[in-house]
Amino acid sequence: MGLLPIRLRFQNHRSTQLLCASFHFIPNSGYFSQILSSNKNLSKCLPFTLRTRKSVVRALATESASPPAAKMVKAIRVHELGGPEVLKWEDVEVGEPKEGEVRVKNKAIGINFIDVYFRKGVYKAATVPYTPGVEACGVVTAVGPGLTGRQVGDLVAYAGQPMGSYAEEQILPANRVVPVPPSIDPTVAASLLLKGMTAQFLLRSCFKVEPGHTVLVHAAAGGVGSLLCQWANSLGATVIGTVSTKEKAAQAKEDGCHHVIIYKEEDFVARVKEITSDNGVEVVYDSVGKDTFEGSLACLKTRGYMVSFGQSSGAPDPVPLSAIAVKSLFLTRPSLFHYAVTRDELLGMAGEVFGNVQSGVLRVRVNHTYPLSQAVQAHEDLENRKTSGSVVLIP
Repeated sequence: MGLLPIRLRFQNHRSTQLLCASFHFIPNSGYFSQILSSNKNLSKCLPFTLRTRKSVVRALATESASPPAAKMVKAIRVHELGGPEVLKWEDVEVGEPKEGEVRVKNKAIGINFIDVYFRKGVYKAATVPYTPGVEACGVVTAVGPGLTGRQVGDLVAYAGQPMGSYAEEQILPANRVVPVPPSIDPTVAASLLLKGMTAQFLLRSCFKVEPGHTVLVHAAAGGVGSLLCQWANSLGATVIGTVSTKEKAAQAKEDGCHHVIIYKEEDFVARVKEITSDNGVEVVYDSVGKDTFEGSLACLKTRGYMVSFGQSSGAPDPVPLSAIAVKSLFLTRPSLFHYAVTRDELLGMAGEVFGNVQSGVLRVRVNHTYPLSQAVQAHEDLENRKTSGSVVLIP
């Protein structure tokens, strides 16, 4: 109900009198409940038209504008931490964008291992329940008041914060979405942006790969690993990749690996030393964690860089400083969010990633797509290493 100023015209055969009052409107009833009036005859609820023997009183008013009702969409929700089975398919509300926000109807949603970390509690979600997902591509369906530079119909993508991409529609900060070139399909964009920007800062900022360097990439056939191999090869590096199967070894070769090690069949440390004539590699990109960490350190040359950016096999054991002091090694555990803090950083990274796709440096492998409602199966396959390349959910 809203408080409304109402003017009432009281008519009879002798005169016309204009009275003023304030009323509460009772929706769907046709009645106004009086709050304040200078006329005692208006002390009761009045219908829109009140007929008496000598008069007709007509209330001329409109109900105050109310905000649009929240829209219901489907989304994946997590109410408790655990395995893939905690991913629930539910109805959620999505409202109107506020100042500095846009509403986006997702066309494709990227799955990343960080989604698993949040689901298990390795990383802490801000609230529980929550909607997972940190990567998507879609079409802007509404913009917040006063916003410029974005308009309804724009194809945009985002990666990183805020969490919540496992939904048909979502509200996003306008300064965290990036325009998607028309030549790039939404499914490719959704599978690429987070992984591509991760590869970008790993290769260009954490350790700047240059011609003549030798790099070791674990999980070389994975979403990020595939891009790392292609990009490092284009920069003139010798690329060594580890994989779990012969099928993935073939893919890694296609993606630019000069040497592929099937770690289930070979000792990757011994093989790396053989390939490098015991010199070791300049940098290791390790997203596996516990199962490979110590071996990765052993593969590095003096003053080499250990870049640990994931832990699909579990968290590594604590590392004493003496373990990296032996060869004056550098150890970092970076996060994309710390390398794309400003709008300029974000646009620069995304622009370089999309540019490399358009120029052919990067070939994106969207090897697996699942309906959004089947996120449970997608997570099971990802954790059991049944996937290669990128995995995408389709709303």
